[in-house]
Amino acid sequence: MSGKIKSRSAANADSISGGVSCDERILRDCHQLYADPDSGLITVAESVGVKLLAPRKKITVMLMGNHSAGKSSFINWYVEEHIQRTGVAIETQGFSFVTSGRKRESLTGNATLHLYPHFKPLQEFKGVSEYLSTEICTSRQKRFSLVTFVDSPGLVDGDMKYPFDVDKVILWLGDLCDLILVFFDPMGQALCKRTLNIVESLNETHGDRVRFYLSKADEAGGESDRQRVMMQIVQELCKRPGLNKCGFDMPTIYIPNPNKPSRCVNQIEEVCRTIEKTINQTVQNTLNSLEKDCELISKAITDTLNIDRQTTFENRRARCKSCFLTLLGFSIPMALMALLVLGALSEEVLGMVLGPQGTEALSLYMTPVIRILESLSMEMQLYSVAGLVLLSFLLLIISRFSFRTRQTMSSKQKRQLQEKLEYVQEVVKSKKKKLYEEYLRQSVSDQDMDL
Repeated sequence: MSGKIKSRSAANADSISGGVSCDERILRDCHQLYADPDSGLITVAESVGVKLLAPRKKITVMLMGNHSAGKSSFINWYVEEHIQRTGVAIETQGFSFVTSGRKRESLTGNATLHLYPHFKPLQEFKGVSEYLSTEICTSRQKRFSLVTFVDSPGLVDGDMKYPFDVDKVILWLGDLCDLILVFFDPMGQALCKRTLNIVESLNETHGDRVRFYLSKADEAGGESDRQRVMMQIVQELCKRPGLNKCGFDMPTIYIPNPNKPSRCVNQIEEVCRTIEKTINQTVQNTLNSLEKDCELISKAITDTLNIDRQTTFENRRARCKSCFLTLLGFSIPMALMALLVLGALSEEVLGMVLGPQGTEALSLYMTPVIRILESLSMEMQLYSVAGLVLLSFLLLIISRFSFRTRQTMSSKQKRQLQEKLEYVQEVVKSKKKKLYEEYLRQSVSDQDMDL
């Protein structure tokens, strides 16, 4: 299943043209610094063999729990639009992504995976692709412009069969999500073993991302009934070593209804604060990662240039050694040829060519060599000449193969790397500093910033 299904008019389409929040602009600018095809950090990093991932422009919040726990209702309440189907029956059969965009749109299958490339490995799970969907709406309520909700299927025990391995998919999505909201309902399904098993596995690896809530708290009856439900859930959770930890908290939440007032304490705003805190932490983490990646790229470029300089120096030394051995290898046969030629010439010819002084000097240097050769037998002389020729060949082979040079960068390549280094250190780091200042100005005064 792929492509768009349908297009609807948005209830608040005019608001999409409104002002963009500071956090949204910071995440968008950081993503652009990475993803720009010409001068993005990903492109720069690839040139020096470093792999980077562009930060996401939104946080991902996954909602999980048993069926009819109020997950879809919470999403509708948060975006203040009726996006997800709700009801007592199992309405959400697959994984539904809910995000903000330019117009109201529904996507399924391949269109969803194209919208979220980092979720493409979901294709490896048999049957999942046909149960993926995306709901795009233009709501700007709360912090929805910075959030992508993942509404997971309702979990049940017994003979209920899913068209895919729902447990493995939820665990895989838990690795990518920034926040995992677990909804327990007070209607007897909160002790669903499948839900508790998945929650325990998620808590082992991502305990800092998991939050527990008692949803539909207004339907639990009186205060004493809610207390019993809470105690029952906590007792069941404490039986599992992975979930039995100090600081356990499970706020009571429900969707407020003006036509149905309730005396139950509603902590649903606590969920909003948790999402907002995750967004703020994500902004900080993104800016910190930007700085670390800049340092990583700068170090990689600097190391590459230093290695190239060292390679150039080693190549120069190798060439000098190779030239020396080559000259030495050729000098031996040249000396033997010179010795034969000079030995064949008469003294009168040598005197005419070299003059009296040259002949005397040549005689001075050649006399010891001639005496050594004369002291050897003819057979030994042949062996000596053959040995010298062999030595000459060995020197030439050594100079050819033992002092090979390695490839170095051209002047153009080094200049381009230097320009990239300056771009990262001057442009990107300067941009990161400004973005951090914009983020901090939301919380502190300019006077504190000057400090």
